[in-house]
Amino acid sequence: MQGRALNCSVIAPSVIGGAMLPHAPQFFTMPETEDRDTVERVRGIAAEIGDRLKALKPDLWIIFSNDHAEQFFHQAAPPFTIHVGDAAEGAFAGRNFRWKVPSEIGLELVRQLYRQGFDPAFTSVAKIDYAMGIPLTHLGVEDPVLPIYVNAYLPPQPAMERCYAFGQAVARIVSAMGLRTAVVASGGMSHFPGTERYPHPELAWDEAVMAQLRTGNLKSLIGWDEAALDEAGNVELRCWAAAAGAFGERRPDVAALEPSWHHNYASLGFFTPPPEAPDPHYPAIKPDLVELTTALHGLAHDEDRRAEYLADAGTYAGHFRLTPRQRAALLGLDTQALVKMGVHPLVAFLANMQVERQRRS
Repeated sequence: MQGRALNCSVIAPSVIGGAMLPHAPQFFTMPETEDRDTVERVRGIAAEIGDRLKALKPDLWIIFSNDHAEQFFHQAAPPFTIHVGDAAEGAFAGRNFRWKVPSEIGLELVRQLYRQGFDPAFTSVAKIDYAMGIPLTHLGVEDPVLPIYVNAYLPPQPAMERCYAFGQAVARIVSAMGLRTAVVASGGMSHFPGTERYPHPELAWDEAVMAQLRTGNLKSLIGWDEAALDEAGNVELRCWAAAAGAFGERRPDVAALEPSWHHNYASLGFFTPPPEAPDPHYPAIKPDLVELTTALHGLAHDEDRRAEYLADAGTYAGHFRLTPRQRAALLGLDTQALVKMGVHPLVAFLANMQVERQRRS
């Protein structure tokens, strides 16, 4: 792979699914203040998502997660950091974490991101803390995982638009590499660790965001600026925005919001491929319709052409290389037939309107 530039612009996306999951430390520490039923529901949802994702047999797992001002703080705080070591390890609440890292893929991802205008940092030794360990454990992931760290807590953080674009670039690259990829985002929703607002998560804000995400409007995340995220206790949604860029617009198959007194736990799972893009109302000009479109464009915008057409439509049509079907549609100015065969509706509409106006005058 080394040194090879990838042509990512014409490759079909290969992000086959993924998840957006919470990572509250209470899931593992389980203090007396934690509601056991809520935790079990969150765990159960994540386990279901994990089973369905593992059934897709991805070639690659990627996790976007914030760092809690631990490793990337005093010495360096890059917006994005990619792990390129052989393995990532860590420990929390008596649990040890260790996942193999597909280092060759990580290095190639860095190379290609540089070529696409992103400048991520890379590390061989960064640790896995509970922000990655909890969702990966709940999902039951045992395969190698590529960790990508997103700066969420130390200003200035990357904008949501930049996180979304970063996720899009990652998806283009893994798709060009032919890797069927599952993408996990860790974090969220509303919580205020270390502040006086910790017991007061913003449930109404979270519900409004979830309402958009349930419809598949993942790009709605980029509408939140730095101040809004901070005010709502949702700085970690930068990880979700990166995953959203990788997913593209698709509805979650699972979407649950479990409030607690200190966090609002949101879990989303994506297993179904995004739908085919619908045909637009105003399509591009098809190569086989160039001559017909030229004829119609003349009728829409040139009075002399319309006069010629009104005097002898057959002679006018003879100036263009048309199939019998196209010629018949032009002679009859059958707007519906023209649109059905793929002619731009505005051109057909204007041609018909202007010809009729000139005919009346």
